[in-house]
Amino acid sequence: MKKPIEIKIMGQKFMVRSDSNEDYVGKVAQYVDDKMNEVQKSSKSVASLNVAILAAMNIADEFLKYKNEKENRLHQAEKKIKDMIELIDIQT
Repeated sequence: MKKPIEIKIMGQKFMVRSDSNEDYVGKVAQYVDDKMNEVQKSSKSVASLNVAILAAMNIADEFLKYKNEKENRLHQAEKKIKDMIELIDIQT
């Protein structure tokens, strides 16, 4: 059951509804807040929409890099397993 949880991002309070526990939602909100503050410090933009878009782009970039790395590791593991099976088949 979704419950309302208050979060704070860039000094603004928001009420979000989530099935996740409050600690997890708080960590997600803190991560977003940190990313937005990082963008705001590194750019001259003060428009919160611009900061939010740039922070979202940074988060999406991190996610896609992580996802690609995970897929690459999975493919490497599958190849190693296939190679090991072939070695076992050759020896039997």
